[in-house]
Amino acid sequence: MTMQQCRNEANATSSQISQREINKFIRKRSGQKPILKSSGFATGHRKPSGKAFRQKAQSAMEYLMTYGWAILIIAIVLVAFFSLNLFNPYTFSPKASPGSCQILRPNGPGSNLFVSAVGPTCTTNEIPQYVAKFNGVSSVISTGTAGLPIGSSSFSVFAWINIPSIIPTYYSIYDYGSSNTGNYIELWINGQCSPSPCLALSTTSSAERGQYLDPLITSGAWKLVGFTYSAGATTQTFYTNNVANVTSWGILTTSSQIPSYIGDGHWGSLTGLIANVQIYNTSLSQSEVTALYQEGIGGAPIDLRHLVGWWPLNGNSNDYSGNGNNGVPTNVIFTSNWENGYSSP
Repeated sequence: MTMQQCRNEANATSSQISQREINKFIRKRSGQKPILKSSGFATGHRKPSGKAFRQKAQSAMEYLMTYGWAILIIAIVLVAFFSLNLFNPYTFSPKASPGSCQILRPNGPGSNLFVSAVGPTCTTNEIPQYVAKFNGVSSVISTGTAGLPIGSSSFSVFAWINIPSIIPTYYSIYDYGSSNTGNYIELWINGQCSPSPCLALSTTSSAERGQYLDPLITSGAWKLVGFTYSAGATTQTFYTNNVANVTSWGILTTSSQIPSYIGDGHWGSLTGLIANVQIYNTSLSQSEVTALYQEGIGGAPIDLRHLVGWWPLNGNSNDYSGNGNNGVPTNVIFTSNWENGYSSP
């Protein structure tokens, strides 16, 4: 075969080899790895065309048009469930029925012999089914007054409250005595105090009172509030939850028991919720108040022998202390939708 024939055959053969095979041959001989145009790296860095962008945008719009109404309906349903308090863990908790715990006084009202608590929820302290809702204008519960301490006797007043919004006004929680004689006892909240409301106690029509600037008094949250007083003392102890604050004031005195109100009084009506009002003719100790708080909003009274009045307000205004101080509600709603803002101690 001549040289020219060899050249012609080589040219014919090379024309049959693809460019890709040539590149692979060259890189193999030089020790380099071949570049594969179909590799993930090359594909991932390839710029999408404008047509691809338009197709993606169109797909997204079609998805929203197809499922947007469903998403909106689901969002509305979730908001409705939230407003109905269905996400609150206490919504489905066991609840005490009205009167499921009450104090038995076998020797009659006022007796402190053989006093006992009877009922299935007296030891379990289940949360109540209902609480009392006051409108701040015309709502009030008038109660009996048998056994309420007068003079400078020891006494304690406690209640669970939830005020939805605190504005510069007054919120009476419990009040008894006559303003005509200038002798009454009233536990209330002064919203005009700054920077936080005051838990306050008044005894005369001339507004003689003790106040404690209480940062724990907040709107939209359930709090145990109250005070204790020892006979003849010149100090009183305010409580919010189980936090004690002593104020120096003077000897508390009252000569009148009538009238007696829950949610209204000399210093204005309460707007909000009240539950588990307890009155004692003794000064509860710090440990007793702590125990009362830890029982929670459905807790039974701590000192049965010195208990004067107990109004759970769980569906009615009856006095379950055994002393017969039943209440008469006026424009008060007993609501079952109250769990917002409450957490177990």
